[in-house]
Amino acid sequence: MPAAGFDRVFHALSDPYRREFVEQLAKGPASVKELAASADVGLPAVLKHLRVLEEGGIVVSQKVGRVRTYRMRQDAFHAINGWIEQRHAEMNAAFDRLSSLMAEVPEEKDH
Repeated sequence: MPAAGFDRVFHALSDPYRREFVEQLAKGPASVKELAASADVGLPAVLKHLRVLEEGGIVVSQKVGRVRTYRMRQDAFHAINGWIEQRHAEMNAAFDRLSSLMAEVPEEKDH
């Protein structure tokens, strides 16, 4: 994923209201009205938050009649998980190198 894509995802997750919507949508699809009922902000703010989540690739929406329903994208966190796993592997490799170097340094003996 290009850096701009990561920026959009992390930006989308940076807000507590959006994270709350993600937690709710992780349990299953919900209408805008259902999502707004759980938030203590107005409907226009809810719609803006949902737009940011959609632009970040985290959720998708579908409109049937007058009802717009949001759901999580199946691959919403796939790229982030890969990025985190890479950082984790790099960090572990760095600690392994440090451990090897420390093993090569003779211990100082107390006199």
